[in-house]
Amino acid sequence: MKQGIKQVKALRGRALWLALALPGLLPVARAQAQQAPRPDTTTQALPALLGDTVRVRLELQPDSLVAVPVPSIDSARLEWLRTPPTMRDLVCDRVGCFETEAPHQFNNSVMAYVTLFTARNRSYLQRVLERENLYFPLFEKYLAQYNLPTDLKYLAVVESALIPTAKSPVGATGLWQFMGPTAGDLRLKRDEWIDERMAPEKATEAACKHLRYLYGVFHDWELVLAAYNWGAGSVQRVMRRTGKKTFWDLYPHMPAETRNYVPTFTAIMYSMKYAEAHGLRTPTLRYQYAEAMDTMNLRGHAFDLRRLSRACGYTDSLYLTRFNPELRRAALPAGYRPYVVRFPAAAAEHLGDVDRATLLAYCEPAAELPRPLGFLPPRLEGVEPWPSRSLLAATAGPRATTETNAPRFRRVSYKVRRGETVASLAERFDVSPSQLRRWNELPKNRPLKPGRELLVFVPLPATAAPRNPVREAVPVPETVVLVAATAAPVVDEEALARREQANANAREAARLQELMRQEKQQELRLVAIRQRQAIQQAAAEAQARAAARQLARETAKAEARDAAKAEVRAQAAALAASENSAAKTRIAEPKLNETREAAATQVAAVADETPALKSTEGVYTVRRGDYLTKLARERGLSVAQLVTWNKLESETVVPGQRLVFQAPAAEDADVSPASAKKQRRETAVARAAEPKATVAANTGRHAQLTAAPQVHRVQQGDTLFNISQRFNVSVQVLRELNHLKSDEVKLGQKLLVPQG
Repeated sequence: MKQGIKQVKALRGRALWLALALPGLLPVARAQAQQAPRPDTTTQALPALLGDTVRVRLELQPDSLVAVPVPSIDSARLEWLRTPPTMRDLVCDRVGCFETEAPHQFNNSVMAYVTLFTARNRSYLQRVLERENLYFPLFEKYLAQYNLPTDLKYLAVVESALIPTAKSPVGATGLWQFMGPTAGDLRLKRDEWIDERMAPEKATEAACKHLRYLYGVFHDWELVLAAYNWGAGSVQRVMRRTGKKTFWDLYPHMPAETRNYVPTFTAIMYSMKYAEAHGLRTPTLRYQYAEAMDTMNLRGHAFDLRRLSRACGYTDSLYLTRFNPELRRAALPAGYRPYVVRFPAAAAEHLGDVDRATLLAYCEPAAELPRPLGFLPPRLEGVEPWPSRSLLAATAGPRATTETNAPRFRRVSYKVRRGETVASLAERFDVSPSQLRRWNELPKNRPLKPGRELLVFVPLPATAAPRNPVREAVPVPETVVLVAATAAPVVDEEALARREQANANAREAARLQELMRQEKQQELRLVAIRQRQAIQQAAAEAQARAAARQLARETAKAEARDAAKAEVRAQAAALAASENSAAKTRIAEPKLNETREAAATQVAAVADETPALKSTEGVYTVRRGDYLTKLARERGLSVAQLVTWNKLESETVVPGQRLVFQAPAAEDADVSPASAKKQRRETAVARAAEPKATVAANTGRHAQLTAAPQVHRVQQGDTLFNISQRFNVSVQVLRELNHLKSDEVKLGQKLLVPQG
């Protein structure tokens, strides 16, 4: 026995030396093997002797340089080959029968993960099945609310295995594994006390919003799942680079995690739907179900969740954290934003009739919770920070000795707004317009453009520094100075330095207060300017409304005057017709005189009414297109009267000029009412005597209108007046014959012109 063991040890030693010398012996052995005759098969069948090293077959190690490299094996393909054909066909048929919009394509990768979840790692899926009834109803509610496929609830299983506090190595947290920037985009709050990514309801609603957004971008659920894992921007870049539009076409161009994401989702969906067929649901599983919950709003009170757990009768002080998974700690400080604590409604019997104030007082933390750190001043180059007030007084600050190097201006960057000018900005910042132009290289006669950035050096208030600020600011008794001089001169120097530093700090504080006061004054000045602008705008709007009302009144008055004039013209026409008939039928003269007197009386009555209308008129503002002749004709006045009443130097008026259409009060007072009435009656009688000439003119114009007209095409340079002079007709006849509302004609326009 011992000899056999020794022989085996000797054999191992020889084999080791032979393996070391093998690279040099291989060529010789191959040459000898080619020369040596082929051994007999019967000899090869005999077992090799333990001591015969020549007959021992040596196997090369896998990491040897002589070993043949083994090709890489596809794990999915290998698992596919290991699976019985009947199982593959069964899973393929079941997956193909899914009636869902979620991805459910079957291939080798899906089959490999189905085998993983149903055979090789059954415990993982069984732990998920225990939490299924707790979270799936919540997922289904929000998915139905956002009109998403209900089977997307299995995405949370792929992400976190239904663990609300799950956290990945890269920082993704919660049931839906949101990263920090994505959670910020979806309005999930995160701080040192609460992380809403771990709140089931808020995180589920945020996930539904994110999935809806991704589907609006890709319109393909497989690409949506890939973008949920890899990012929408990464998927879009690969699509632009390759020109492919589907997940399986982009499959080789994605990272391994994203390639396996969709097959994992399909395998999880199949495994959970057919868990009973694979024997995954067993009586030993501890299923979790949703409980009836009660809530309590803290409203900024300090709160310790562990004390509430004890009050509810739980032995585990952290038992309630499973119902409030978003809490990073088991307590909240005083003054924190409103938060609602959830606890089982069955635990309310342990609280009894305790009111809310008593319960909050009991749940206050025993020790004060750590508060957020205060503001730390920025560290400036060349300025040493002062950690405390005592060290501040004991050290020499940057302005302890003199203030000659103190800045006189403060650099301000300002964006120009609409309506602002160089003068208004100079007045606002208390600088001159020339300084503002010089600082910003502004041309002199060019307005500022809104949105331009201007650089302004705002002057700081000048603080008069005393010659010896220590003695003037802090009077020191002589006794103290004597004692310090005799006892400890070093202490006197230190106290003097402290006082100087304290004075420098006081001056700096005064300078900052003055600066803040100036800024407040500037803000008040800006508010006053805006108020003035608002008042001016309101006044302009009121003036515009008043002008509109005045225009409406003037229009009504003009219409009344036009109606009166039309009535006068009608009466004059009737009078002319009666005279014409009288001339033809030789009617007696007395009857005609009576008719004339009646017409004169009516005209005088109308003339009496017209001044009443005119007297009610106020001041008229000249508008664009108005001229004096037009205004006088519309109001039945003469141009000379308007020039005299308004004291005009010429007959030219400009828009915006104010005119009056009645005589001044002094002139009206000089003329007695009886004489004015007599004058108006005489004028009316004179006007009534004019119809003879008017009848003749109207008769000639009627003859022109009734004559056969000819057509004239307007040539370049023609006007209505030139055409009337050329054809020996009046402008009024042309306007009536062609139904023109004005004297304007266009090139190429056809006009009817009477002959003769």
